[in-house]
Amino acid sequence: MQYELTGTLFNISDTVQRSEKFSVREFVVESKEGKDNEFTNYVKFQATNQRTGVLNDMNIGDEVKVHFNIKGSKWEKEGKTSFFVNLDAWKIEVVKAGKKEFIQEAEVVEEIDDLPF
Repeated sequence: MQYELTGTLFNISDTVQRSEKFSVREFVVESKEGKDNEFTNYVKFQATNQRTGVLNDMNIGDEVKVHFNIKGSKWEKEGKTSFFVNLDAWKIEVVKAGKKEFIQEAEVVEEIDDLPF
């Protein structure tokens, strides 16, 4: 099933080469919800392989539309089973170029990796 989300590009990570044939690049989109946009969500997506380069032409603060699929995975280690979900972006479009003030604020964001494995 395909989904889409429109919001502001909040963070772009570097591309990570996981194996000879697989690379991934994560990015975060800030989206507002509610009657008066009073609720803020920070949604982390991943772009894989050849799609990682699409983010090179985008800037923090750009308004983007992300087309994505939800992918669930099962992972086992030392007898323990874990499940996780990725939002796999297959198309990213710039809707409107960002504002410089937002770019300066967003550059100080650090990525937190709290996966149990």
